[in-house]
Amino acid sequence: MSGRSYGPGVMAVVLLATAGACATPAERRDAVTAQVTRFEQALDAEQPRRLCAALAPTTREELEQSAGHPCDRAIGEQRLPPAGPVRHVDVYGEQARVVLAHDTVFLAHFPTGWKITAAGCRPRPQRPYQCEIKGG
Repeated sequence: MSGRSYGPGVMAVVLLATAGACATPAERRDAVTAQVTRFEQALDAEQPRRLCAALAPTTREELEQSAGHPCDRAIGEQRLPPAGPVRHVDVYGEQARVVLAHDTVFLAHFPTGWKITAAGCRPRPQRPYQCEIKGG
């Protein structure tokens, strides 16, 4: 053993990083479902700031770059379908997929919680999903 000492800041980061990994599968599914529900509520209420806050950083950047303006304006230009009720939730480690009646949403886990990486996604036979909003 090296005898190296780590300060409280390092230990806090380690604890936060491992906290999400310690959640039960049911807790992870519940957290993913709650994030998608909040996203859909913000969509229904036409609250672009809340929608943008729910996006993963690279997804938000991709949206802004492709639209040529800030997220809160760009997200309003997207044609996201009314999603309907949740039909199925899959969580694979730090990634998740939520299948709704009329949409599929993908998420990733970050230190700040679950964030949307793609939305407005439709399956295509033997090809990747086609998504209205997606990260690079």
